[in-house]
Amino acid sequence: MLSENQEYLKILADLIKIKSVNDHELEVAEYLKDLFQKNDIHSEILPITGQRANLVAEIGSGAPVLAVSGHMDVVDPGNLAAWDSDPFTMTEKDGKLFGRGITDMKAGLAALVIAMIELKKKQGLPKKGTIRLLATAGEEVGEEGSAAFYRDHYMEDADGLLIAEPSSTYGTTSEQKGSFDIKFTSKGTSVHSSTPEKGYNALVPLMQLLNEANEYFETIPAGEMGPVRFNIDVLNGGNQINSIPDSATALINVRTIPEYDNDQVAKKIETLVRTYNDAGAQISTEIIMNEFPIATSPSNQLVKTIQSIGKEYAGREIVVAASPGITDASNLAKDKPNDFPFAVYGPGDGSQHQVNESLPKKMYLDFIEIYQKLFMEFLEK
Repeated sequence: MLSENQEYLKILADLIKIKSVNDHELEVAEYLKDLFQKNDIHSEILPITGQRANLVAEIGSGAPVLAVSGHMDVVDPGNLAAWDSDPFTMTEKDGKLFGRGITDMKAGLAALVIAMIELKKKQGLPKKGTIRLLATAGEEVGEEGSAAFYRDHYMEDADGLLIAEPSSTYGTTSEQKGSFDIKFTSKGTSVHSSTPEKGYNALVPLMQLLNEANEYFETIPAGEMGPVRFNIDVLNGGNQINSIPDSATALINVRTIPEYDNDQVAKKIETLVRTYNDAGAQISTEIIMNEFPIATSPSNQLVKTIQSIGKEYAGREIVVAASPGITDASNLAKDKPNDFPFAVYGPGDGSQHQVNESLPKKMYLDFIEIYQKLFMEFLEK
């Protein structure tokens, strides 16, 4: 018979085994639904498209409602030869667990699920209020799952939101930058490179526009979350060295802040594109993702509870810092007031998206305990 910790580790190993690489969250959702059913907890799979689905589960009833969320997808493992072990087989070495998604974020998701099971099974809790799990699809690319939960009103009655993404080691955050992804397409006329005057090089105005935009965004004053970040991530154009390219594309990611948000970025880019097109360029844009920054008070009720509970496990005061990345909170906490109890707080060691992604085993087990205490303290206040 397995010990409790062995059962917890088996659940995590089972989740790691599911290759939900930017897809196939349905298989994760089916595993979790079966696990909940075995423990007399009702859950529901909410299809999105194909093999993509969300899952919702609840324990307790009535107000207050604490929404807790983790995503079921992971990023591609990359070069398999660079891994010391199979990325989809959880392995342990020197007190650390290894596997794709172990930090981002199947350990956090598993800890939420196990905490709910333990509270209901062992203690018949909560007696007051509701813990609502929103397990999402597609967080790594597009946040389609959390957008569906927002659209279908799963956050309307929520009195707080906990995202179990990896935060800094036992640290937490109540603020996160926004993300604005945009594709530029530039059209030109292809001719032999010996007579460029007879054609139009699609790359040239696009590169000039991107350089001008990059220089402009560097002048924006930093806000409380830090500076706006304009990142030129992908640039493509042309197909051979002696032909002027007749098309070029660029993929840009902008990390936004409340003081200079997505709407302001879009307006500036629109102005730049219009200026270049008026001068003869043919540049069009397509917004791929448009997630606004989320800023709630670093002294909100959920953060205070995390600081009180987490100190024992961290062995120090819990640091509250703004997150440069985005989470599903971009959708789930949309339109919430500044004092809304929101926090990102989950197990992680900073190895997300890397080869040999890892997590201290103790941290995973700690968060199963932490979440049980956190859920009950929040509902009882």
